[in-house]
Amino acid sequence: MDLQNAKIVRRAAGRLMLAALAVLWMASCGEPDRPSAVADRALAHMLHLSEAIGQRVTGTPNEAKALDYVRQTFLAMGYEPAVQPFGFAEEGGGVVFSGNVIAVLPGDSPLEIIVGAHYDSVDVGRGFADNASGVGLLLALAGRLRNSRPPCTVRFIVFGAEEPGFIGSRFYVAGMSEAEIGKTVGMINLDTLACGDMIYVYGGEGEAGWMRQQALDIAAQLGIDLKTNPGWNPHYPAGTAGDWSDHAPFRQAGIDYLYCEATNWEIGDLDGSLQTEKFGEIIHTPRDNFSFLARNFPGRVRGQLGDFARVLETFLLSVTAEDAAARIDARAKDEGDARPAVYLRRDGSVRRLPPETPGSPLRLRDER
Repeated sequence: MDLQNAKIVRRAAGRLMLAALAVLWMASCGEPDRPSAVADRALAHMLHLSEAIGQRVTGTPNEAKALDYVRQTFLAMGYEPAVQPFGFAEEGGGVVFSGNVIAVLPGDSPLEIIVGAHYDSVDVGRGFADNASGVGLLLALAGRLRNSRPPCTVRFIVFGAEEPGFIGSRFYVAGMSEAEIGKTVGMINLDTLACGDMIYVYGGEGEAGWMRQQALDIAAQLGIDLKTNPGWNPHYPAGTAGDWSDHAPFRQAGIDYLYCEATNWEIGDLDGSLQTEKFGEIIHTPRDNFSFLARNFPGRVRGQLGDFARVLETFLLSVTAEDAAARIDARAKDEGDARPAVYLRRDGSVRRLPPETPGSPLRLRDER
């Protein structure tokens, strides 16, 4: 067989594999609850990212393939995506390159809600839950809302290099002007949306938790069992989460956040780090793959994606410009509350990342 024919066979085999996986998933889900079209599209994106591409470790060709897939998907939906490239220093020298992909859905107001998810993964498992699920739902929501005119402008950002220390989101926030921060109503972080025993939303303390409360109220109206951190671990007050994902740089810039996750805060150290009672941790293990979740939790991923999709779509279409402006005004009055540039691990320890440390983003050019 010549090289050209071999490539054709491999591509055909890959398409057949994805089709077979999709059929397996459909069969495993049963009939009682038909999923939403948004969940179906999210699953298709997840399968491409985790199975057709595979592990998406920062700085590798597979991460670059995932970036291009995201960009091409936005283009196919009619958006005008921009790539925001960056690099960062490795321990021991050298520079790793990655990038963010940004697409904007204009709203009635120039005030913005950011919806973000990271597309990179660790080098264990396939990154199906962490975080093809977040990217898959983000892309599916972007498609669903493409022809709508939400009250606030929606800025979709798919971040690179989250796993090494939120490099992509830190780079983005570092490049925001005061005016851009001032017009950002809040940031919605989608990270590991499907696999855990329960679905959760988190936000800030006090008035800064308004996005979490609004999401919980929407879920209650829709009959969706959406939870938040119960506050059993003293390191994490009820309703909040640690700075272990891409919401952290936004929070530290004074921007309110809504962090969505599927996990279980009622087991282990009561910190949400174990996703399931039956198997313990799923993410960052060989269990984070399509076949394991389809076999052991039939219907779970699709159901969780569908629930998050309904809540988030309603949220984005219900935050009025007047309410958004009022939230920004309230936040401005609280600017005296300085927030340290630290990242809180799930065990309660603090990780500091000053600008001069390896892993800090290096500004290349901003195409945003």
